[in-house]
Amino acid sequence: MSRRTAATAAGLVLGWAADQVLGDPRRWHPVAGFGRVAAALERHTYRDDREAGVLHEALLVGGAVALGVALNRATRRPLARTLVTAAATWAVLGGRSLVREGEAVAAHLNAGDLAAAREQVGHLVSRDPLSLDADGVARAVTESLAENTSDAVVAPLVWGAVAGIPGLLGYRAINTLDAMVGYRNARYENFGWAAAKLDDLANWVPARLTAALAIAAAPLVGGSRTEAIRAIREQSGRHPSPNGGVVEAAFAGALGVTLGGRNSYGGVVEDRGELGFGPAPGPDDVGRANRLLVAVSAGAVAVAALLAAGFRR
Repeated sequence: MSRRTAATAAGLVLGWAADQVLGDPRRWHPVAGFGRVAAALERHTYRDDREAGVLHEALLVGGAVALGVALNRATRRPLARTLVTAAATWAVLGGRSLVREGEAVAAHLNAGDLAAAREQVGHLVSRDPLSLDADGVARAVTESLAENTSDAVVAPLVWGAVAGIPGLLGYRAINTLDAMVGYRNARYENFGWAAAKLDDLANWVPARLTAALAIAAAPLVGGSRTEAIRAIREQSGRHPSPNGGVVEAAFAGALGVTLGGRNSYGGVVEDRGELGFGPAPGPDDVGRANRLLVAVSAGAVAVAALLAAGFRR
């Protein structure tokens, strides 16, 4: 292993540890800044066609990757590479913040405060929170924790391992743009097409790694590896997302609960198919989902460090 390879691997581990301890910055978050730039650019690039969306995606993702390349070239010394990789990793991960949101929702549900639980879960999901009962809130937060384990933890680590700092920044740009313009509504049906498709592509491998790690960690949360595998094989195709279905099915099987079903988005009801074989999740299951998230996260950073050594050699 070269010194630069070791620096990249060490930076990923240090950045992951910083996220676990500190969570997202309260102010001046780099991803929020990128979102403001993207929103400002959209005022100039938006047209109701796919070509405009491709241009929007290329400018922003290309700019993020170019910044990563510049940082790579400016950090040829191993210590500098380690520190900048660690800072970039911390900036793009969201594992600790996800756990905090899950804990807050579970606390409100355990206290019987459905209104507060609905408001809290609105930080994580795009479905209509006012239409949710207590079981619906628990299901919503569990599904969000599952899908965001892949999007906000595993995928950035994988791309950081494969492509270093450009991979970290480029992936976060792709995923942020999907959240901003990738929704299939009247405004973004065409303009957001490129963002949605590129996000699906970037998350294909990380989603399946997330599922594999969830299967491995199932006994740590009192779950069954066999049920997790069965849910993926038999049910993941019911979900409209080629990646979300795999991850949510793995979590549902590993936790022994049923996820999916009918959701309301802006008054439009969408059936995402049932995943899993157990009862609906409750507040205690949200805590178990958090523990599964942490276990998968720890496995992902170990895999990423090994990948970094292999890809960067």
